[in-house]
Amino acid sequence: MSTSESIIGKKRRRSLTFIYFFGAFGGILFGYDIGVMTGALPILQQQWNLQHSPMDLGLITSAVMLGAILGGATAGRLADRYGRRRLILIASLVFIAGATLSAIAPDNGVGYLVAARIILGWAVGAASAIVPAYLSEMAPAEIRGRLSGLNQVMIVSGMLLSYVADFLLDSLPGTWSWRIMLGAAVVPAIILFLGTVGLPESPRFLVSHGLIDAARQVLATVRPERSRIEDELREIQRTVRDEAEQEATKGHYKAFLQKHYRPLVVAGLGVAALQQFQGANAIFYYLPLIVEQLSGASMHSALMWPMVEGAILVLGSLFFLLLADRINRRALLTVGGIIMAISFFAPALLHMLKPSLSGNTVVVFLSIYVALYSFTWAPLTWVIVGEIFPLAIRGSGTGMASSFNWIGSFLVGLLFPIMASAMSEYAVFAIFGAVCVFGVIFIRLWVPETRGRTLEEIEARPEPA
Repeated sequence: MSTSESIIGKKRRRSLTFIYFFGAFGGILFGYDIGVMTGALPILQQQWNLQHSPMDLGLITSAVMLGAILGGATAGRLADRYGRRRLILIASLVFIAGATLSAIAPDNGVGYLVAARIILGWAVGAASAIVPAYLSEMAPAEIRGRLSGLNQVMIVSGMLLSYVADFLLDSLPGTWSWRIMLGAAVVPAIILFLGTVGLPESPRFLVSHGLIDAARQVLATVRPERSRIEDELREIQRTVRDEAEQEATKGHYKAFLQKHYRPLVVAGLGVAALQQFQGANAIFYYLPLIVEQLSGASMHSALMWPMVEGAILVLGSLFFLLLADRINRRALLTVGGIIMAISFFAPALLHMLKPSLSGNTVVVFLSIYVALYSFTWAPLTWVIVGEIFPLAIRGSGTGMASSFNWIGSFLVGLLFPIMASAMSEYAVFAIFGAVCVFGVIFIRLWVPETRGRTLEEIEARPEPA
């Protein structure tokens, strides 16, 4: 290899690293903002006298998800029109505004904080919709699973960062603790904005808007084998042309109901919703309160458990990067769903046999759940969402899937404290276990295998294997 070729190769690797890192960096904010309330909520509960107000606790926690429902639904269509990169830039600015408004909430300002977190939620929902689509469209088929998994690594790293911040800031005097916890999200939001300025636009978006030369230049940056560029470009152009013809006669949202697309739409939306109804966010949002309730530990001691769960999430997500393109998606989701169900059923059954079951035993089973979730349903949901929708509705499809995901997250965040006040935590765990079983059945019946297939091949053969 000549010196000039070596230099070009090094520049390309640096460009790829930059593109993929900042393409997924929105996950840091996503993770931080859904995790930070784990530590802030117990403080607000005490300072705002919310011990007997499960509805207020649920609203404060789930307000981000409520905004994310709107963000996912609107950002997808906007991304189809204005571009994935531009929407990530807008989302980072909304992150900054939402985090700032949350940090300056007035004392006992439940309504104000809910409104501020709804604004923040729009950015979270937009990021959750656009980032997987952007990464899947930038990545070649053979590494798409690993690259989309990078987004999950960023998300759980953001969650772990929020848990560590919660633990360190818990002892600050007055209202400083929760204000700094919530306001600290401004820092990664600024980094996201500055990094995204240097990102290229998705080649599939560029082709769909007639910018063929620009798409060719982007593909030259992200595809190491130059001989593949023209073949991939022609394949994208052919798909865009076919989709445009169908769009002209069928209409945009009507495409969701077309017989050929329907299995992919059901699979994408179903996986996105089931990921949340399986109860993961009940653990992530309310684990300190669960530990305090079941074991009697102090709140500061209980805040150590989210850090443990966060570390498990990060390790599991890194493990997924090793598995992503080596094991079929459906196999991982099936195994993960089965063990996750057992992890919820086991403490419920043991409590029936031994009512004095230790709270630490329950947390061990929840940790097993988190471990399996971290390298199966957590990352693979977004891999599949980024892969499975046809190009004509990919932006809107990923946006709608994101909204379904956030609807589930909103309901879990809102209803868990209400359910836990009306029945035992063990009964709630059993309900989540049943949802995990249903998720496995859904995967086997509706979700096609996507590993190693181009986005165009998935669209051409949408049926499950």
